[in-house]
Amino acid sequence: MALGVVRKRGIVSNISRAHRRRRWPVWAAIALAILAAGGGIGWAAAVVFSPAEDVLDSTAFTYVAVVDGEVGSSIGLNTTAEWTPVPVGSNLASGVVTSVDMAAGEEVSAGAVLYSVNLRPVTIAAGAIPAFRALDERSEGADVAQLQSMLTALSFYDGAVDGEFGTGTRSAVKLWQESLGVEEDGVVQAGDIIFVPALPTRIALDSDKVVRGGVLGGGEAVVHGLPQSPAFTVAVTDAQSALMPTGTRVEITGPEGDPWVGFVVDQSANDQDGITIELAGTDNALICADRCDTIPVTGQVLLSSRIVTVEPVTGLTVPSAALLTKADGTIAVIDENYIEHAVTIITSARGMSVIEGVQSDLMVRVPVNGG
Repeated sequence: MALGVVRKRGIVSNISRAHRRRRWPVWAAIALAILAAGGGIGWAAAVVFSPAEDVLDSTAFTYVAVVDGEVGSSIGLNTTAEWTPVPVGSNLASGVVTSVDMAAGEEVSAGAVLYSVNLRPVTIAAGAIPAFRALDERSEGADVAQLQSMLTALSFYDGAVDGEFGTGTRSAVKLWQESLGVEEDGVVQAGDIIFVPALPTRIALDSDKVVRGGVLGGGEAVVHGLPQSPAFTVAVTDAQSALMPTGTRVEITGPEGDPWVGFVVDQSANDQDGITIELAGTDNALICADRCDTIPVTGQVLLSSRIVTVEPVTGLTVPSAALLTKADGTIAVIDENYIEHAVTIITSARGMSVIEGVQSDLMVRVPVNGG
């Protein structure tokens, strides 16, 4: 029995040793994992608690001089110039147009010949009452007074503008007819004069109706009045319109190279899903000044333009990348001796800034990557 017990104990002992041998790799793996974790924690602690690398020490720099210069920004776009004529007078002559005697957009005064029908000139005069009848010695009224005013302006009449067609008016009419080369009968036909609200004015004739060889029947609205200036607009995108607030200056090159200046006065959406910028001159002056007649009356004219999004400013300039914003919000530059200089930004555009607070020729630090 004792031997049996010993053998059993031996078996148990052998089993125990084998079990311990199998458990050793497990404990070894756990120990190694703990050591590895400890090393990772130590490395992380070293990284977290080590001082951060100074950006100014770790970034490559170059140096540039503070110099006198100009900073501004602009974009190149086309300005559209277009006249907006409105009907101001109708033709009452009937027959064939035998001549067209004025250019579109021409400024006219009382007595100017517009065109001829059957070789009889059609003239223009100022008056609120449109021509509607023939005028002779039996006539009186506001239209007669308008006729007398025209004859006075042409120095054919020096009598009273009283609306009564007397012998003095008849004599003046005959002198006027003689100057036009028509029969001197002292009678003004209804189609001889087109009365418009005011003169002098810039006008255009309906080129579809008043054309040499064309036929007029009477009643056509052929005379169109023009404003003092065409409308000047710029079609832009939403993003571009944000750069063009009211007051933005626009430099325009006229059709004959004239330099014109306009300013943004209004913005509105257009049919092309964009924005139309409206321009005007300064202090009620015309953008085209006394050269508006160089703009063709018909159709739109595209004019090369420069929109000044940032007005040019002269002064001491540096690359904007040289400016360092400090924690308190102040701005500084750093010179080649690592000395900070507080500065004030006057304006910035296209990567350059005009500053105050330093002297010209100071060498300041700029990251080589421009950042």
